[in-house]
Amino acid sequence: MARDRPPYRADHIGSLIRPAQLLCARYPTDGQNLQAEELKAIEDRQIRNVISMQEEIGLQSITDGEFRRESWRLGLVSKVSGFTRTDAVGDVDYQHDSKGHRHRIGNAPIATSKVEWAGPIVADEVAFTLSHTTATAKATIPSPSYLHYPRGSACVDDAVYPDLDQYFEDVVHLYRRELKAICETGCCYLQFDEVVQALLCDETIRLAVKERGDCPDALCLLYIDLINRIIRDRPPQLCVTLHMCRGNAMGGWMGSGSYEHVAETIFNSLDVDAFFLEYDSERAGGFEPLRFIPEDKLVVLGLISTKTPLVESRSALCRQIEAAAAFVPLERLCLSPQCGFASADLGTELTESDQFAKLQLVVDTATEIWDEPA
Repeated sequence: MARDRPPYRADHIGSLIRPAQLLCARYPTDGQNLQAEELKAIEDRQIRNVISMQEEIGLQSITDGEFRRESWRLGLVSKVSGFTRTDAVGDVDYQHDSKGHRHRIGNAPIATSKVEWAGPIVADEVAFTLSHTTATAKATIPSPSYLHYPRGSACVDDAVYPDLDQYFEDVVHLYRRELKAICETGCCYLQFDEVVQALLCDETIRLAVKERGDCPDALCLLYIDLINRIIRDRPPQLCVTLHMCRGNAMGGWMGSGSYEHVAETIFNSLDVDAFFLEYDSERAGGFEPLRFIPEDKLVVLGLISTKTPLVESRSALCRQIEAAAAFVPLERLCLSPQCGFASADLGTELTESDQFAKLQLVVDTATEIWDEPA
């Protein structure tokens, strides 16, 4: 039951721990900032190294580790014309840590002029990856929900967009332009990183959304529609997946709750090929919502945590996959970490050695389950 196309039995989300040399170059302590070409040369070298690391482990999907990004989401705002950063509206963007602290994430996008595609958002990143590997390069991009959810209807300057539908039309257009650029590189694997839909499973966040004046279920439908409009007419060779996450920056989290609130709607209405689902902790609930997965879609189980250096037991992972197979047949399941290893470039408490061990565990477990003869 090995797979020769994405998603692969052993897969991963995309972001990887930035090496110390890269972080020192990006954030010099001596105040001597590098020229752009000098920083890019260091990024290029470190990306080539991390591509080799993924190939050494045996991964079939390869990313650049998102090494050129400040975080998984902020690169989008900086590369698209029309956005500035401000605060969220309502109690919808709190992050929690293992010590019980919480803080606002901030940096919510707001359209202060017409939103336009101004050049490659991630297409140039995946093009570089493609030029340095013979494996499948994966492009990762924030879901369009990020451009609305933090502020709701206040995501635009009313003088620029008196009609939100026109704003959404422009958002769809810029994503479709980026999708064209991604496909022109030869990339055949795209992942939307979606936090909002998973947050709408959290009762506290659903209440905060309502108090702000929004309907959680209506937002769910809106964000599904935006992605479906973006990927409509995509080339048949392009595999499109959705990664659902409850927050991961610096090892923290934003929401809890089973997928039950959104599962039937999302799994059956979103026109993607597979879902990467966070399942590394009790915050995600059980596998029961997988009963809504249609027969033509795959599920990549995010069972390995990128929040803790503790390496999971392979036998325990096998038991979890067996439990999930009660709802989705084994031939439509795959395995990955629950999120990237560095959603923000400063990373977490994990080391590169921890990361290597966990990615190797993904490959070894997938080999045991899907590649060994019965």
